[in-house]
Amino acid sequence: MRSHRRRDRKKKKNWVDEKQAAESVRKTLASLDTAGGKRKHRRRDEDGSEITTDEPKVLNAAEFITVAELANMMDVKPQEVIMTCMRMGLMATLNKRLDKDSMMAVADEFGFSVEIVSEFAEDEEAAAAEVIPVERLRPRAPVVTVMGHVDHGKTSLLDYVRKTNVIAGEAGGITQHIGAYDVTLPDGRKICFLDTPGHEAFTAMRARGAQVTDVVVLVVAADDRVMPQTIEAIDHAKAANVPIVVAINKCDLPAAEPQRIKTELAGHGVVVEEFGGKYVAVEISAKKGNGMDKLLEMILLSTELLELKTDPDRRARGVVLEARVEQGRGVVASVLVQSGTLSIGDAFVAGQNFGRVRAMFNERMQPVKSAPPSTPVEVLGWNTTPGAGDLFVSLEDEREAREIATKRAALHREHEFRSTKAVSLVDFHSQMSQGGPNELKMLIKGDVDGSVEALAESLQKLGTAEVAVRVIRQAVGQITESDVLLAAASDAIIVGFHVRPDAKAREMAEREKVEIRLYDIIYKAVEDVKQALEGMLKPELKEVILGVAEVRQVFRLSKGSVVAGCMVSTGKISRNEQVRLVRAGETVFTGKVDMLKRFKDDVREVLQGFECGITLNGSNDIQEGDRLESFTVQEHARTL
Repeated sequence: MRSHRRRDRKKKKNWVDEKQAAESVRKTLASLDTAGGKRKHRRRDEDGSEITTDEPKVLNAAEFITVAELANMMDVKPQEVIMTCMRMGLMATLNKRLDKDSMMAVADEFGFSVEIVSEFAEDEEAAAAEVIPVERLRPRAPVVTVMGHVDHGKTSLLDYVRKTNVIAGEAGGITQHIGAYDVTLPDGRKICFLDTPGHEAFTAMRARGAQVTDVVVLVVAADDRVMPQTIEAIDHAKAANVPIVVAINKCDLPAAEPQRIKTELAGHGVVVEEFGGKYVAVEISAKKGNGMDKLLEMILLSTELLELKTDPDRRARGVVLEARVEQGRGVVASVLVQSGTLSIGDAFVAGQNFGRVRAMFNERMQPVKSAPPSTPVEVLGWNTTPGAGDLFVSLEDEREAREIATKRAALHREHEFRSTKAVSLVDFHSQMSQGGPNELKMLIKGDVDGSVEALAESLQKLGTAEVAVRVIRQAVGQITESDVLLAAASDAIIVGFHVRPDAKAREMAEREKVEIRLYDIIYKAVEDVKQALEGMLKPELKEVILGVAEVRQVFRLSKGSVVAGCMVSTGKISRNEQVRLVRAGETVFTGKVDMLKRFKDDVREVLQGFECGITLNGSNDIQEGDRLESFTVQEHARTL
């Protein structure tokens, strides 16, 4: 009797649940009523009553939000959103994250449109929206970027201004990083110079330099031509919409032709004032100092027209130029303060990284307590290594910085998770049947983030549809045991740029047979990887015809074999080479010569103009008028 009552109560409960679920579905469908093909938009009045209008409403949301967050933004019950997801075939729960397409489809069912707002753009939008009173604005020093082709004298120009010798510390005389220098002129005025690398591998770093600058100094050697990297620098400067001052360097050399440089620049949209254009061109010699005073004067004149002002008393904002890991100092990032003042003890956030300023140093490694606008400094106190180009923002406290960085890191992980695509057996079989692309896997470690990024981009560009370069990891710091273990598990090689493995990592690499390549100059690394990829290419097969023989008569022997009486018309017929039997333009048989005779003697080859007897290994189908072609297949190495 008691069991019957329990069963009845269970049936009643299930019936009530089903009734409630049906009622919820009915309410959801009712709320999605349409009028004239347009969905009704529902909102609540101040007294809580529901108002239905045809006015569309836009939701500003991140790319990945939960069902509960979406329901709260639309002011509807989470159960209604869950039921809508289930009706659309999406198995949703309260905390399930919806991607962009799913979120837009669900919101559309409720009469909302969605605009995706990047979490990383919040600070930029806030900075753009903030209005600074005119009375708080103060003049700031200009930021000047020196750009141009490799070995055209960019760093030499800065050497003269700074009275130092930076080139002596660069591998191969080539600038490998973005250098930021705060220069004080004799009249007391300051200029912040950015020296960007000129090698073609550092396109991304040159672009990053143009994005933070006020004026671009384009250095072109008078004894050379307008090179591809010079053209790229022009494009980056124009894209950043900044003035360009042309410095024609090496004018003291006998082979210098400044007029030719001006003419070639005009062909790329940089018409100097001498030719009726708007761009200033100064002929200089960075080694001897000729024309340098005029160049500095033109730079300051160009920046005075821009009326550069900012508020030095606000929270500091800037950009990360470079980042690296140093033993004993931890993560060190070169930061250009663009507005506000950065002081020791300030909390900050940059991308997915946060921290508190423990110490600051200028480019001469002298400690500083504060950094006003347009000042480059090295900042210590990061939790992890930031990315070059990340926006740097100073905040009230470290807890707020940690929350922002954590939120950005979670969103980044979500992006990576969503973009990861598993390979099915069908795809794997398809790739294998087509020969599949060969992959050269590598792990890249470098001293600074910008160099690692540029090197990875340059190496990945070498890949083709047949052979590919896959960077399984790129990071800043010394090569460690964990890097060797990852490379061993992935069958990858390790490329170190300005870094070396520690003793334990080197021993493990020898034990695990992991190859470690160390480089100081980037184009040598690119060259070696290119040669390795060319070795992975399948050789090109070329067929070479050695000789042709015409079948004049066919002899059938008692043992069933057939001998073709032939005349060698071109080349030679060899017994060890492959032969093709051609009849009426079609190949009948391909194989090898079984027997080759001159009269009754076995011979190794028969030259042009001689008769011979030939039997084929595997075919007796020979007729008069057929043609026998002797050929070989040669392998030729291919290049990228």
